[in-house]
Amino acid sequence: MATCACSTMAVSKFDFPTPFSHRITHNNKQPPLLLLSKRPSILGLIHSNHNTLSVFNSRVDNFSVETQTQIKTSTWKWRGYSIRYQYSGTSGPALVLVHGFGANSDHWRKNLPVLGESHRVYAIDLIGYGYSDKPKPQDLEQDYFYTFETWGSQLNDFCMEIVKDEQVFFVCNSIGGLVGLQAAVMDPSICKGIILLNISLRMLHVKKQPWFGRPLIKSFQSLLRNTVVGKYFFKIVATPDSVRNILCQCYYDTSKVTDELVKLILEPGLDPGAADVFLEFICYSDGPLPEELLPLVKCPVLVAWGDKDPWEPIELGRAYGLFDSVEDFVVLPNVGHCPQDEAPQLVNPLVASFVARHTPSSPAS
Repeated sequence: MATCACSTMAVSKFDFPTPFSHRITHNNKQPPLLLLSKRPSILGLIHSNHNTLSVFNSRVDNFSVETQTQIKTSTWKWRGYSIRYQYSGTSGPALVLVHGFGANSDHWRKNLPVLGESHRVYAIDLIGYGYSDKPKPQDLEQDYFYTFETWGSQLNDFCMEIVKDEQVFFVCNSIGGLVGLQAAVMDPSICKGIILLNISLRMLHVKKQPWFGRPLIKSFQSLLRNTVVGKYFFKIVATPDSVRNILCQCYYDTSKVTDELVKLILEPGLDPGAADVFLEFICYSDGPLPEELLPLVKCPVLVAWGDKDPWEPIELGRAYGLFDSVEDFVVLPNVGHCPQDEAPQLVNPLVASFVARHTPSSPAS
C-alpha cells in the first residue's frame, strides 16, 4: 500500500507525526478530478491551458473494476532470491505496478485485471515484502540492503528478464514512487513513463530534519534496530486491529478497509524475516529524495495525489508538479494515501490515458 501497510504500518507515524483530523465518506459519487497541466491534453479527456487548473470529466464514476481478465501468479529468481509477481493481459503496452512500503502486489488487485484488458500488466513484490524472500539484513555484508538502489535494480532486472519489452511504464504508490524514479535514473533505456500516486515525501530523511533533532532521531532508530524494543514494537503493529486502525487513517473512505484488505496486508508481514525488514527500513534515513531524482529522469512523469492523504500532505506534494519532467499534477478528490485501491475508478482510466498518450499508434494496415 504505501508508507502504511502490514508490518510497516507504524512507519507512517514516524514520517508524519503531525496531528490530523480524519473524515469518513461513504459517498461513491466522486467530484471531477483537478489537473495542473503543462502539456497537451490527455486524449482529449483533460482540457487545460499552461499551468491552469481544469476539470477531468472522463465518466470515471462508471468505470467498472469487474472484468473477465484473469490475474496469474508466478515466481522469479533474482540474485538467488525468490520473487513473487502477478500479471494480467497478453497484449498492448507493458506496465509494471510497484507497491509501497509494507504492502505487496495484492494491493493492485483492483487494477491488474482492468488494465490487463488492453495492456500487459505486472505487479511485483519487492524483495523483503509480500511473498518474496526476506533475507535478514544482519546476515548480509552491507550496512543497508533494503534501499532504493536495491529495489531499483530489482525493478530494472525484472523488466529485462520477465517483461522483455523495449520500454515499460511504471505505476507506483508511495515509497514505490522512489523505487520507480530510482530505476528510471539508473537505466533510462527501460522506462518509458512513470505515474506516481501519492509518492512518499520522505519527511524523516536526514536532510529534512533540523540539525538539533538529528541525533535524537538516530538514537531512536538505533534503539529500534539493535535492541529488543524494535521487535516488541513490531509485535504491537503486526496485528489485525493495528493494521485495520492504520488503514483507516490513510483511507479517506474507510468502507474500503475490508477484512480482505487487512488479511492481504498483514499475512505476508508475519513471515520470518518481516520484522527485520520493517525495522531496517524505518531506520533508513539516507538515500534519494523525490526532488533529487525528478530532475534526473528522462521520461515523462504524471503525479496524482489523493487530497485527503494525512501522511503525504498535498500542499507539499504540489511542488513536484513544477519539475520539467512532470507533465501533469492531478488532484484525486476525497481520496487518501492509496488511490489505486481506494479509488480504482479514478486511477485506472488515468493510467490508461497517460500510457496511450505516450504509445505510438500502430501504422495503418
